[in-house]
Amino acid sequence: MFLAFLLVKYVIKDNISHGVTKVLHAISRNESKIKAHNCWSSMAASSVTIGFGGSVGAEAPIVYTGAAIGSNIAHILGLNYRQMTLLLGCGAAGAVAGIFKAPLAGILFSLEILLFNLSISSILPLLISSITATVVSSLLMGSEVVFTTTAEKFLIGNLPYYALLGVICGFVSLYFTRMTLHLEDKIHAIRTPLRRWFLSAIGLGILIFVFPPLYGEGYGVLNTFLNDNLEPAVSNTIVFGDLAFTPWFLPLFFIGVLFCKVFAMSFTNAGGGVGGTFGPTLFMGGILGFVMARSMNLIDFHHLPEANFALTGMAGLMAGVMQAPLTAIFLIAEITGGYKLLMPLIITSVCSFATIRGFESYSIYTKRLAKAGDLLTHDNDQAVLVLLRTADLVETDFKAILADDTLATLVKAVSTSKRNIFPVVESDGRLLGIVLLDQIREIMFDRDRYETTFVKDLMQPPADVIIIDEKMEQVMEKFEISGAWNLPVINKQQCYIGFISKSKIFSAYRAQLAHLSHK
Repeated sequence: MFLAFLLVKYVIKDNISHGVTKVLHAISRNESKIKAHNCWSSMAASSVTIGFGGSVGAEAPIVYTGAAIGSNIAHILGLNYRQMTLLLGCGAAGAVAGIFKAPLAGILFSLEILLFNLSISSILPLLISSITATVVSSLLMGSEVVFTTTAEKFLIGNLPYYALLGVICGFVSLYFTRMTLHLEDKIHAIRTPLRRWFLSAIGLGILIFVFPPLYGEGYGVLNTFLNDNLEPAVSNTIVFGDLAFTPWFLPLFFIGVLFCKVFAMSFTNAGGGVGGTFGPTLFMGGILGFVMARSMNLIDFHHLPEANFALTGMAGLMAGVMQAPLTAIFLIAEITGGYKLLMPLIITSVCSFATIRGFESYSIYTKRLAKAGDLLTHDNDQAVLVLLRTADLVETDFKAILADDTLATLVKAVSTSKRNIFPVVESDGRLLGIVLLDQIREIMFDRDRYETTFVKDLMQPPADVIIIDEKMEQVMEKFEISGAWNLPVINKQQCYIGFISKSKIFSAYRAQLAHLSHK
């Protein structure tokens, strides 16, 4: 964690954590442009983090790397936003397909999580990217599946238990999402980076000492679940003594691992390490499925195949945490060769997804973006509002006048202005009100009042004001509530900047909608 901290702070000099969330933010707020250093920096920092035992996954940094490669190639070729977004998605799809040798999962990952406005014609480049990445990965690392398993054939009598596992996965997904975000916020509240690293490192070290399976991403432990060979997973556990030989030790021990994994992952990321939640999700899902099956078998209620439930638990937790059930179903099927368990994978994933959606509308990747108003969705209207920037819509050709100016000065401003609204400001630029042309039409030709009537006597407060960095959704709400056609824009110091009009928003909305559309 300390090495990754130094690398990020002094070499990369940029925040590269939470790769998938960063990719989503680039799509919505940075025209799908990702900095060039992300083509290597996430790989370097995550390699240091995970290689020395950081309790995180490598998949999110790989996705960030693939997306950055696609984005930068598109930038070099001078492609537009739509094409750049598609190439970014191709890079991410290729990254997932390559690391897992799972082409279908790569495509579904981009479709479900990253790209919200694709046409059928856009599937072709995603297919090419995913298949190419899988072939290259297979040539370099072999064509074997990522996880081997002794999973048995699906029995229809176990169907209710797969559904129950899905519901449990949904609630554990809720715990995973909310606890992770809460812990990271609390740790980041420690202002001093070195102190934050030190406390996180101590916390992670203690957790790994008590629960050795928390070391690293945990795929070795997952393989023990999938092959019914649990001795290697607990062989180096030294703090439980004779308890390790009791029947209930393993399920209770791994329940502790399950709930502490979130803490270990948060300590790693918030303390300076770089890694993702993808791997921990698979790890916790496998544990959850195993614990449920082993517990049922120990109480002799109904015999359940433990490897099957570990495998379907991986899909169930991924479907809940990422809120991407199709990705979860086909990724687990591809990386384990477990298509014979496709039905339980579907049942568990769907039940998990349905359960968490009752409590949480956003995935761990999108929750913070949605809260900040930076999330693109399949809703075209919402997507356009996210992409529109308030600062780009400000019109500045309105004649500003001082509150102490006379009617004569105001009339002179009217004669040279093409607008019918006049912002009234103080000498320091602070907005006080507005004057409408219709309001002064009856007196503007009465010369007797030119020097005796002052602007401050004629002004009125605006129906509402817009802050320059407000989200467009809030701006539209202000227009709807106030019924105004034009609203003034100010900065945080309440200084006047310009106006935004409904007509300007409508024009920009139509242009952005055409920009988003795929033909």
